[in-house]
Amino acid sequence: MASGTALIYDEEMTSHKLLWKDPVCDIEVPERLSASYEQLQHYHLVERCVHVPAREGTEEEILLVHSSEHLEVAKSTQAMNEEDLRRLSGNYDAFFFHPNTYRCARLAVGATLQLVDSVMSGRVSNGMALVRPPGHHSQRNAANGFCLFNNVAIAAQYAKRKYGLRRILIVDWDVHHGQGSQYIFEEDPSVLYFSWHRYEHQEFWPSLRESDYDAVGLGKGKGFNINLPWNKVGMGNSDYLAAFFHVLLPMAFEFDPELVLVSSGYDSGIGDPEGQMNATPEVFAHLTHFLMQLAKGRLCVILEGGYHLKSLSESVCMTVKTLLRDPVPQVTGEMAPCLSAIESIQNVRAAHKPYWRWLMYEDASFLHSLSTKSHSLKKANTNPSADHEAKITNSETDKIESFLESHMKNIIFPVPPIRTATTTELKASAHLLPVPLHVVKEMDKNEIKTLVSDFYADLVKKDTTLLSLSSVLAILDKILKKEVCNGMAESPAASVSVAVALRYSVRFGFQRVLCIFVGDMQIVPDTDDGKTLVIQVCKKEQTGRTSSKHCISLNWTEDADGSDFFSAVLGFILPVAYSYQPNLMVIAVGPNRSLGISGISLLFGLLQGLAESRILAVVEDTDVNLMQTIAKALAGASVPHFGVYVPPTQEKIHQIKALRDQLQQDWKMLQCS
Repeated sequence: MASGTALIYDEEMTSHKLLWKDPVCDIEVPERLSASYEQLQHYHLVERCVHVPAREGTEEEILLVHSSEHLEVAKSTQAMNEEDLRRLSGNYDAFFFHPNTYRCARLAVGATLQLVDSVMSGRVSNGMALVRPPGHHSQRNAANGFCLFNNVAIAAQYAKRKYGLRRILIVDWDVHHGQGSQYIFEEDPSVLYFSWHRYEHQEFWPSLRESDYDAVGLGKGKGFNINLPWNKVGMGNSDYLAAFFHVLLPMAFEFDPELVLVSSGYDSGIGDPEGQMNATPEVFAHLTHFLMQLAKGRLCVILEGGYHLKSLSESVCMTVKTLLRDPVPQVTGEMAPCLSAIESIQNVRAAHKPYWRWLMYEDASFLHSLSTKSHSLKKANTNPSADHEAKITNSETDKIESFLESHMKNIIFPVPPIRTATTTELKASAHLLPVPLHVVKEMDKNEIKTLVSDFYADLVKKDTTLLSLSSVLAILDKILKKEVCNGMAESPAASVSVAVALRYSVRFGFQRVLCIFVGDMQIVPDTDDGKTLVIQVCKKEQTGRTSSKHCISLNWTEDADGSDFFSAVLGFILPVAYSYQPNLMVIAVGPNRSLGISGISLLFGLLQGLAESRILAVVEDTDVNLMQTIAKALAGASVPHFGVYVPPTQEKIHQIKALRDQLQQDWKMLQCS
């Protein structure tokens, strides 16, 4: 497994700057790069990354996407005076030239390709390139929206040509539609392009009809262009997460990319004058974590927009911390997508139903009477900043800066010194595990009795029961005291061990403990107080048990390949878990399990974004392959490759839908229609 995170930054890219007054372009400043890099230094992230030098992109590489005419115009600007530069800039929509622009744009292209090479060669597993000028608006023959060369599009074509890749995912979370990227790939089924963007029914720049949800691609590329339009401002963390759960991630897992490229614009974050959205920096850590589970972890993040320097720089740091496999901070805010977001998500699903197998049995119909259309439509904008008759004032900027200063102190936490622990009981087979684990001594009988006898006296009478708890409680105690991040314990009686662990965690002070139990669960923990949420994944419905808000039964037997469990995890388990926002997770594999190793790996991989990665794994089945898979997942490895996507049966989809309908008022992240 490749390890390490590349960081590419070259101060020379700050020499591209505006030489005259222009209210449209004056937000695209060199400090966007320098402030981001300085904040990375502040958090001591720079020294933890692998430094990769930038280089100039070659003319041949630029011509993979752009016309020779466009390249020649860009080259000609190097010797122009200010008057000529200003005159030429006026030929384009929201772009400015400087004598160093061509050099900086070539560095931006080259830095992006350096990142692709570092990831594809295995030198690193992932990375981020801090580049200017950005790229996703630029088209084959035109600069546009602060962008000269389309860095990410060039990277995709470069990766296909050099490494023979056949499936590349581009995720564009910038607040503006990357129409340049869409135009370049809209007929290409080898590139899946996803963009969410402020749209407001075509009012917001670039104000294009083809930025709406029904622009799905052309010809062979139909179904491979995904536009998710935000039709109002103020979208927040839950809206972004819902878009991933109910649109992007299912499509991405079915598409099965070999490389993921992110057009990483942070103008979709709080405080940005362009986006006017409310998403806080930590949500980008969660989005990054999800994308790290694809393509064997091969992920390249390339900077696009972001014009509030504090919001931008903190979001960059959240992204890089996650690429470095630091535990992800708890996401803040109410976990309930707004009505407008749900409407957009439903329309995207309806538009793409003919093209994707995961949508085969889903109810997906278009909504034509949108809640946001009741507002009188204003005249469409003609440039990125024209929407702001009332721009964000200096006092508002100061308030946001002050908020972010306080917010980041609240969410950034000290990382436990030990990532993953096990006990001496597993030490004998530790040499079979793919990653080194810290070994913790089991508790003896007296220690266990001291811990649990006051609240589970009926379970600690037998010596065999005591022995089954010794490993579990030893690891759990270290997690609760934040001495280790997560751990794995073997238990011959998983149900008893989990019941005790959940009660002990609540007694310790944890208010929301999520338990996922795979297999037959003989003892069902008490969940009446809401401090514990149990989701059991089993082969058949347990006699006398029906799903309720805090005790949910999901009957699921994985197909032979394991790839149909995606639908259950993405469409149900993950939304419920994010709605609950646990501060501890217990994932147990008990007897008669209904999931294979691949499904269990998926659970561990995707759920690690929650509870600051505090996970106790309790395993009754000590199959070596299972133990290896769990150890790798806890250590931060990406979800293994699953092969060809197999859609779930109609019966399974209907079961998920029935549970979603029953519980979506309790767990609002389930809402997608």
